[in-house]
Amino acid sequence: MSEIYSTYYQSPIGLLKITGTKNFISEVAFHDKTTKTPGKKRNLPPLIIQCVEQLIQYFNGERRQFDLPVHQAGTAFQQKVWSELLHIPYAKTISYLELARMTGDTKATRAVANANGKNNIVIIVPCHRVIGSNRDLVGYGGGLWRKKWLLEHEAKVAYGIQTLF
Repeated sequence: MSEIYSTYYQSPIGLLKITGTKNFISEVAFHDKTTKTPGKKRNLPPLIIQCVEQLIQYFNGERRQFDLPVHQAGTAFQQKVWSELLHIPYAKTISYLELARMTGDTKATRAVANANGKNNIVIIVPCHRVIGSNRDLVGYGGGLWRKKWLLEHEAKVAYGIQTLF
């Protein structure tokens, strides 16, 4: 079993906890429930440092795609959904129905939404790019205000648009 490392990055939309091994990133999650300062930093493997650097580039508008190996535990269906999320282009959105269609079953919209909500690698596996069929912002574990911020950030970087929603 590989050693697991964690660090924190203070992003423009809150503290992110980054977890992984020397070989893959397993978690990038908003860490709102902290009452104390994150623990002492130990020697982090290059991949964890690279993840932080790529997140900084993303938030600075300098990166549109992440080049990191990721892995999170989940069912075969969840893995399929998370894999499809990686194909949603930067600054584009799709509906849960479209995501279900991409997985091969238009009747699986609720299951797709559930799998999307269990994604533990936010931003890098871009679950924030999935919206309601009526173009409404719905469902985001990090809070709808963060989903809105991320989508507007990407639109501004890609198209110069100030607000979408």
